[in-house]
Amino acid sequence: MPLAEAMTGEKVALLLGAEGPGLTEQTMRATDVRARIPMAPGTDSLNVATAAAMAFYERVRIPR
Repeated sequence: MPLAEAMTGEKVALLLGAEGPGLTEQTMRATDVRARIPMAPGTDSLNVATAAAMAFYERVRIPR
């Protein structure tokens, strides 16, 4: 689901993996939701610090 939708719950745990290897398959299976950050065409990926900053921003932006 898009990141903005994933950040609306009362409690949210944010798991971030390094660019390339990401999170382990075991960690991915243990999650309830997998969120994606929409990117412009031609954009390959974001570094983990940028992805975290966007997630924290969405968390405070969206009223609960």
